[in-house]
Amino acid sequence: MSSAEDYLPILLQAGVALGFVVMVLVVAPMLGPKLFGKKKNANWECGIEEVGNARFPISIRYLLTAILFVLFDVEVIFFYPYAVNFKFLQSDGLIAVIVFVAFFLTGFFYVLKKGALEWEK
Repeated sequence: MSSAEDYLPILLQAGVALGFVVMVLVVAPMLGPKLFGKKKNANWECGIEEVGNARFPISIRYLLTAILFVLFDVEVIFFYPYAVNFKFLQSDGLIAVIVFVAFFLTGFFYVLKKGALEWEK
């Protein structure tokens, strides 16, 4: 059985984390410099002067490729637990990984068939 004393380190760590967040969000702006001006408040990125409107349409293919990258990148992350415990999991783990990979390969072949990764269309 666990007692309330077992949760003391967790509560202490949560309190320290909350205190840090409060300090960063509340105290830091009060201590920092307060210099305002037209040039300081202007949008600035990489030293390049802005030209025209920044709101222009982005191709859906770019966003689809980014989403697919994240999806398949997360898939690779799920291989680490299997790689660490592959001796313990034995054939049951191997079958689970094969089903997992087959599931994602099915999705990948679907994406290829739909032409989502073709830039020239």
